[in-house]
Amino acid sequence: MDGTLIGLVAFGSVLFLLALRVPIAFALAAIATIGTFVIFAFRTGTFAPERAIRPTSSLVFSNSFDLIHSYDLSMIPLFVALGHIAYRADITTKIYHAARVWLAKVPGGVAMASVVGCGGFSAITGSSIACASTMGRICTPEMLSVGYDKRLATASVAAGGTLGSLIPPSVLFIIYGIFTETSISQLFLAGILPGIVSLLGFLLVIFIWVKRDPSAAPAFTGTITMADRGRAALESWPAVLLFAIIVGGIYGGIFTATEAAAVCVSAAIVIGLVQRKLTLRAIWESLRETCIQTTSIFLIAAGAKIFVAFIALTGVAPDIVEAVTAAELSPVLLMAAIAAIYLLLGMFLDPIGIMVLTLPLMIPLIETYGFDLIWFGVVVIKLLEIGLITPPVGLNVFVIAGVVGRDVPIDRIFAGIARFLSVDVLVLILIMAVPALSLVIPYSM
Repeated sequence: MDGTLIGLVAFGSVLFLLALRVPIAFALAAIATIGTFVIFAFRTGTFAPERAIRPTSSLVFSNSFDLIHSYDLSMIPLFVALGHIAYRADITTKIYHAARVWLAKVPGGVAMASVVGCGGFSAITGSSIACASTMGRICTPEMLSVGYDKRLATASVAAGGTLGSLIPPSVLFIIYGIFTETSISQLFLAGILPGIVSLLGFLLVIFIWVKRDPSAAPAFTGTITMADRGRAALESWPAVLLFAIIVGGIYGGIFTATEAAAVCVSAAIVIGLVQRKLTLRAIWESLRETCIQTTSIFLIAAGAKIFVAFIALTGVAPDIVEAVTAAELSPVLLMAAIAAIYLLLGMFLDPIGIMVLTLPLMIPLIETYGFDLIWFGVVVIKLLEIGLITPPVGLNVFVIAGVVGRDVPIDRIFAGIARFLSVDVLVLILIMAVPALSLVIPYSM
């Protein structure tokens, strides 16, 4: 049978199952298993199912086993645990409070502090959705209570939450690194400058928004002294320490990404216990939530690994590479087409699902054109970041909508998101046009 045809049918079948709300882990694993069985059963030209059982089971179980026992994958539960523990130890919220004090007198200061808080939270947790959920509960009600425009109050946190995908550590970077066999440490470092540029872009959006419409953000009328600012800055030292361990340790070659995660988890627990912000019950709850979240990610990764092996078996990737090469697309047109595909899928699917579904086809194309895989990883993560706030299924928007309830209709949140999306697109173009923005730090290690 034609392997390319089987591969294309498999992609269509996965998308169909996802449209039926079948969990992506089961959709990928099921289609890959059935497709592999069909290929081996018809290998001799006639249907021989007894010959397909052993190679199919070998492909399914060996690939999922190898992935789950991957050393690099162990950093996912570590970083997830770090996020939960740091939140319960009041480490992540101190970043927001410090930014709240320092930016109090700036137009739109609370909204700006929310974005900075999201950036700080992202620098510890690595999860965009967790960032939007946590910071949404803290920041959005406060902005609404002091009279902020509902669009600004919700959209700023939804957009700021996406920074968790780009600012290290990032779960998406970990999964990308595992599936493309690139250095996760270099990927983390590659996301720093693009993440900072994105954060500054969001701050600029808020500043212009409030300057044009002062009623969107009431001016601060209280008094903030330098002593208040100094105290707020000092209280955020645990978060600064954890970020320094991750970035400084990796850049300086002191730790691998996995080791940095382990050290930070230990440090967060010690800090929380010493400051009496963390209890044994809180640690237990953090570990429990870590197990639940990690299991979900591992299931998706295992299903994706099986699907990747199946796609390699069909030979569809080389055929697509050959077709694109024959079409003589310029690098600019190729990247534009890839961006369009990711943005389209981002309107309907979650980031992990998009990545594991597309990488088997995208990576051979990127390698054929000679693009840097570290740079392409940053481009992909930025595209997935945009998808988190793109209608109709912007996951971060729905998270914020769940936080505010009926107070703010979801269409109002999307109305505010449009301004942040425009900046995201500009940053994406900058990342594509200037690869050095992503590569200067990792290649100076």
